[in-house]
Order: sequence, then structure tokens, then C-alpha cells
Amino acid sequence: MTPVQVALERARGLLGLNRPVEAARELRGAVAEDPQHPTAHALLAIALAEQGEVAEAAAEAGEAVRLAPDSWFTHYAAGQVHHRSGRADRALPAVTASLELNPEYAPTWELLARVHIRSGRWSKAAKAARQGLGLDPEDPDLASLLAVALVMLGDAAEAVPAAALAVRLDPESAAAHLAYGRAHLAFGDPGVAADAFRETLRLNPSFDHARDLLVLALKRRNPLYRLLTRLRGRFRGGLRLALLLPLAPPLIAVFVLIAVLHWAAWVAEAWATLRLYRGRTTRLLLEGTQVRVAALCCVLPVVGAALLTSGVLAGLEVVGTAGAAVMALVTPVQEAAHTGSRPARLLLYGWATLLALAVVVSLLLATTTVALLTTYASLATIWLATAPRRLAHRAAG
Repeated sequence: MTPVQVALERARGLLGLNRPVEAARELRGAVAEDPQHPTAHALLAIALAEQGEVAEAAAEAGEAVRLAPDSWFTHYAAGQVHHRSGRADRALPAVTASLELNPEYAPTWELLARVHIRSGRWSKAAKAARQGLGLDPEDPDLASLLAVALVMLGDAAEAVPAAALAVRLDPESAAAHLAYGRAHLAFGDPGVAADAFRETLRLNPSFDHARDLLVLALKRRNPLYRLLTRLRGRFRGGLRLALLLPLAPPLIAVFVLIAVLHWAAWVAEAWATLRLYRGRTTRLLLEGTQVRVAALCCVLPVVGAALLTSGVLAGLEVVGTAGAAVMALVTPVQEAAHTGSRPARLLLYGWATLLALAVVVSLLLATTTVALLTTYASLATIWLATAPRRLAHRAAG
């Protein structure tokens, strides 16, 4: 074997052991020895991508493709680099080109499934994972990806068996246990899902997503919480229903019912979070912000109910209406706290603050109208919050 071939073999072994820094060192030597070696450039691109050196990795991948445009591996390496850098628009053509040259390599189908999952193309991801499993039925990563795609497609009949297959193929795979947990969280037993997420964290303690899902699974063990969240997800209303209001004014009752349902689910969310915080073993799963928001959203209904009761007993309509407005503030606070985008979250927190100030103003000015409008606006935040989220998503995209 030539020195370059020896370096390539060493680099492949180091990459398999998840030691990209040492692999890159070997590959830089190989490239210096033979600057026209496409495989050396391709492997160096992968090693650099695993280190987060995105720009240099993309340059090396481009050089590999330039040197060997008819090699499936150079296109595969380019797809890996672009996928790791979050460039699905560039990863997809590279992976497609690799498959056109060699459709018999299962890891390429796995990469294609990952690219589709990142872009939310669940049907295509499931199809790619199935193609890969047809070539390598013993690949746990492909089974895990298939399970995730099927969960998102709502296919309960196949998602759980696919996830179980992934765990059976590799009991030490954190990704397999995560997929198993997600399948059971969506279609099975929340207790089983919680156990799967605990195993995921045991195998990979830095897996923050598994920690969030574990909290959710523990909450869903509560039957009331599970019922309210399912109803909240099923009944949301929408623009089409709103357009029917001029023709059928009684539909306003439907919107009120949906809004109150969501409010009740948010209160249940806060209560479930505080229950977890009281547990010695589960409080470590929660962040400080989560606990503070939950405490606030448990206090607001109590304070609001006290004001509402006082207003009714004393015959003070504005106090009673302000109490209802205080209770309704749970919705905007929770909608803000559960928004992933930071700009959208800050905007919604600002909206919740304005609504709180409006309640104070209604009491100071003794105006029932302001308190009533604040109540409606708070409950309607389940629809109003959609706009900033979409704007943030487009800006991020």
C-alpha cells in the first residue's frame, strides 16, 4: 500500500471511532502527498464537518467533486458536509447525485432520510429509510429514522414496531431509544416513553431534546393533562371558521369554547410542571424559567378567582371583570413561554405585559370595557401568537 492509502485507512478507522481531529491530521498529510486524490479530499471534508469547520469542509467537498465528478463517494461526502452544516438545499442534490451513481449503499439512503427529516418531508424520509433497510435490514439508525418519520405521519401501526426494531438491533443506541420513546409518547404508553427517554439520557446525558421529551412524558402520565392536551391539539379553530362568523354569528360560542379549552390545558400544564418540580428526582429536569412560568400561571387563576369572587359579592362589576382578565393572562404567558423562536417569544412576552398593564388600567379607571376586551384578547392569543411565530420562522429560513 502507498503512504496515501495507509493514511486513508487510518483516517477511516479514526472517523469510525469518532476521532475527527486525528483523522483530519492524517488526511491533511495524504492531501499534501497527493493533492489530486479525490477520496482524501472527501474524507477530509467529513472530518472537518464533524469538527464544525463548515467553510473549510465545504471547500474540501467541492474539490473532491471537482476531481471526481463521476464518483458516488465524493457526492456522498458533499451531502454529509452540507447536511451537517444545515444546508438541506445543497445536501439534497449531492445525495441524489450519489444515489444515481450507486443506489446500493445503505448509508446514502440513511443520509437522504436525515435530509428529508430536517426539511420536514416525512413521507420522503420514510421512503428513503425503507429503501435503506431493504439493503441493510440490520441498520438500527435506518430503523430509528423510519420510526421518527412514521410518528410524524401519524402511522401508529408501523411507528412502534419500527422503533422496537431499532432498539432490538442496537440496545446501546441513544437514537434508537429516543425513537422508541417518541413512538410511545405519540401512540402508546407515556410511562414506557418516559423509561425510553431515561435510557436515552443514560446513554447520552447531553441529549437535551430527550430531557424535554422526558418532562413531557412524565406530564402525560396524568390523565387530566393528557385529555386536555389532546383536546387542545385537536380543536384550534382557524381562519376558515372565522370567515363564517358573519354568516353564522352563533359560531362565536365555538371560538369561546376552544379558547377556554386551551386556557384550561395551559393551567394543567403549569400544575403538572410544579408537580414535577416537587419531586426530588424530577426537579433536576426542569429549567428555572419553566418553574417560574408554571408558578406564575398557577398564581394567576387564584388571584383572578379571588378578584372575581370579591367583585361579585361586593357588586363591583369592574373588579369581577378584572378578575376574569387576570385569570385569562395564563394563555398569553404560556404561549410566549412555549414559543421556540427567541424574537417571537420576546414579542409575545411583551404582548402579555401589555395585557397585564391593561388590567391595571381597567381597575384604576374603573372601566369594565377595558377589562372585558383584555379578557378576550388574552384568550385569543392562541390565534394571535401564530403571526409572530410564522414571521420568525420565515426570517430563520
